[in-house]
Amino acid sequence: MISSVKTLLKLSKKHTLVKKLLSQIKDLLKEVEKPVRIMEFCGGHTHSLLKYGLDVALSPEVEFFHGPGCPVCVLSLNRLELALKVAQEKDVIFTTYGDLLRIPNSEGISLLSLRAAGKDIRMLSNAMEALKIAKTNPSKLVVFFAIGFETTTPATAFLLEITKAEKIPNLKVISNHLLTPAILNYIFKKNGVYIDGIIGPGHVSAIIGAKAYEGVTAKFNLPMVISGFEPLDMLLALKLLVEKIFQRENGVFIAYTRAVTCEGNQKAKELMGRVFKVRKNFPWRGLGDIPFSGLALKEEYEAWDGERIFEIPDISEVSKGCLCGIILQGKAKPKECKLFGKLCTPGTPIGPCMVSSEGACLAYFKYKGSLS
Repeated sequence: MISSVKTLLKLSKKHTLVKKLLSQIKDLLKEVEKPVRIMEFCGGHTHSLLKYGLDVALSPEVEFFHGPGCPVCVLSLNRLELALKVAQEKDVIFTTYGDLLRIPNSEGISLLSLRAAGKDIRMLSNAMEALKIAKTNPSKLVVFFAIGFETTTPATAFLLEITKAEKIPNLKVISNHLLTPAILNYIFKKNGVYIDGIIGPGHVSAIIGAKAYEGVTAKFNLPMVISGFEPLDMLLALKLLVEKIFQRENGVFIAYTRAVTCEGNQKAKELMGRVFKVRKNFPWRGLGDIPFSGLALKEEYEAWDGERIFEIPDISEVSKGCLCGIILQGKAKPKECKLFGKLCTPGTPIGPCMVSSEGACLAYFKYKGSLS
């Protein structure tokens, strides 16, 4: 009984704080002549905004644009085809994280459909599971298709250090790890996306630190506020961001102080630096090759580099009407896609934005309905 009362009091307090913050943000925006344009980089933030109705609560004074912070969504078609190709090789156990399994290629083939057809494809909850699989299956080649921004990169680096130290010969890693500051720089420089401020990613920033974005915010004269994912986190970040926009103050600011610092996780960054090097170019879905935006294994790890034994298919981007690549640039909303909610649904996805748990199209379908 006491526990239930405490829970109710806690929820009541949060509700009061949410109302207070919304009111404060609305007061700051009451004089605006046109909507303030804000891009939330992370797909997790997109889902929070829509799930809790914060986008509606702040409309029409604020207009949100959804960024490319969903690693599965931005995986290029040739890298997806590489995954499908490797997974069909004889005596290969293919391992990766969950969302990637459901992404279809242009012919509707996915890792999930290949697994249903009998291929040994396994979903991992953490990178070290790949090492365990390799040790228990010494006659098989175990491939870990590593994917993610800087949040998951240290785990892959740790896997590779242990694999090298223990000299495990049958484990290979294919790196699809991405760099957040590089894509932000590209979007604002090359794609002409106009916004007033950025909600920065919380989990990525816990690794690389707020300081990593200073070059981007200074170059494009923008404020960025790094946020957590709960409604109160988002509102605190939005209030601070709106204040900085009106004060015309660029720079990087931290609202997610319980997880993020200016310098980030130094040990994790050192670990990544020992294992990975920055690629000259890396392909992104809907964006093409982006300079210095991806990570490859260093030469001392070439014995465990899957890209040295599997050729990457040469496939051009084919959308078939899917606007996922455009949505990831902040240039369109899911409801502008003619396939959304009709041919493309969570049950029959065409593009990765409808598949990934961080995809903008899935968020719109889930929280706003198929005709929103």
